[in-house]
Amino acid sequence: MSLNRKFVNVSAGVPGQKGAEIIEQRKQYVPNGVGNNTPIVVEKAHGAIVEDVDGNLYLDFAGAIGTLNAGHTPAEVVNAIKNQAENLIHSCFHVGMYESYIELAKKLTEITPGDFNKKTILLNSGAEAVENAVKIARKFTGRSGIVSFSRAFHGRTLLGMSLTSKVKPYKYKMGPFAPATYKAQFPYLTNKPEGLSVEEYTDFCINQFKDFLLTEVSPEEIAAVIMEPVQGEGGFNVPPKRFVQEIFSVCKQHGILFIADEVQTGFGRTGSFFASSQFEIEPDLITMSKSLAAGVPISAVTGRAEIMDAPNPGEIGGTYGGSPLGCVAALEVIKKIEEENLCDRANEIGEKIKDYFKELQTEYNCIFDIRGLGAMVGIEFVDPRDNQPAKDLVAALTKTCYENGLIILSAGVHSNIIRFLSPLVISDEELEEGLDIIKCALEKVVSELVTEVK
Repeated sequence: MSLNRKFVNVSAGVPGQKGAEIIEQRKQYVPNGVGNNTPIVVEKAHGAIVEDVDGNLYLDFAGAIGTLNAGHTPAEVVNAIKNQAENLIHSCFHVGMYESYIELAKKLTEITPGDFNKKTILLNSGAEAVENAVKIARKFTGRSGIVSFSRAFHGRTLLGMSLTSKVKPYKYKMGPFAPATYKAQFPYLTNKPEGLSVEEYTDFCINQFKDFLLTEVSPEEIAAVIMEPVQGEGGFNVPPKRFVQEIFSVCKQHGILFIADEVQTGFGRTGSFFASSQFEIEPDLITMSKSLAAGVPISAVTGRAEIMDAPNPGEIGGTYGGSPLGCVAALEVIKKIEEENLCDRANEIGEKIKDYFKELQTEYNCIFDIRGLGAMVGIEFVDPRDNQPAKDLVAALTKTCYENGLIILSAGVHSNIIRFLSPLVISDEELEEGLDIIKCALEKVVSELVTEVK
């Protein structure tokens, strides 16, 4: 693969000698179930560049699965963590409160959609945020039912798995699952029935949901509907705006709470602080994590004050929830997103990616769909001979990319989509070099597949 590389250098091999030795230890001591998308051992990273233990340099289009909108090791965040660590690492908010928890809770009530009184609980992970949002919704409504959607992903805990729609690798032989969880159909525009317009298909999906409330579970039994405004693991699937608004409206009619799972879509990824704003809805509860604190484990649930106050003291929370290190990191990340206009930058990045692939699409008919919101862009690949999902092609493409210095991930229930989750601080030059690596990798993979067919 011939490229003029300015940022990437994988001359030590992927993995290099030192990395390969560590990976052998990993095989001995870490369970198989802890997956690894890329066979590298990272030593340090800054901005959009990752360096492994062998000195290889990679461009990062994965961002720790959407965790690093503010980039790797932003100086402001690093300094805040250092200063906090010198004074207080942990006291447990339930035992001894600290100001940064309250400051972050206040900030999240200010920047989340909704012009009403809100409160915030801080936790550790996206799955934990989902679990607590469901507990709060059930406590407030006195109902038990929770509705999620096909192709949804809400975590790997028991409840998270139960709400998640992709069986392998997340749910296979892991049951039985949590009761009173239901799945409605979510729109998938690229697979809409032939002959239907987008408007007609949207009507069809809305009517499907209304029928679901007659055939699967009564509205009076449902505490909440949980929805990713843009599905992440499900394939960066962007639903019609009217569908989201209508589901939100149906919830309001029946006293059902609407939980927006913004774990992956939050903090600028889609071109606004939260994707819910672009669908012009004000969720009752919002779950957040991933890019909240530049890689420091922390999550949050923010919602209407009266709903958040439903649980009694001690019924929600956790020992490490909203750690001092996570809180100060999060406050700096939010400040950076605001001051550096990273929401606008997300839109610029997304347009560049889409334009690049639209041009590639004229040459490669395996590129089936180009979609996304802001910098949350997904490219769906099919076998042009039968329009079936091209899982093997995407697997080969991601492998060829990391072998040539670009970290990128797949997504979708068929694993036939590449997804873009690069840091929003990535430069145009870095972005262009990464895109060129994908182009060269695609040329190589497609030519090899054609040779195999012959």
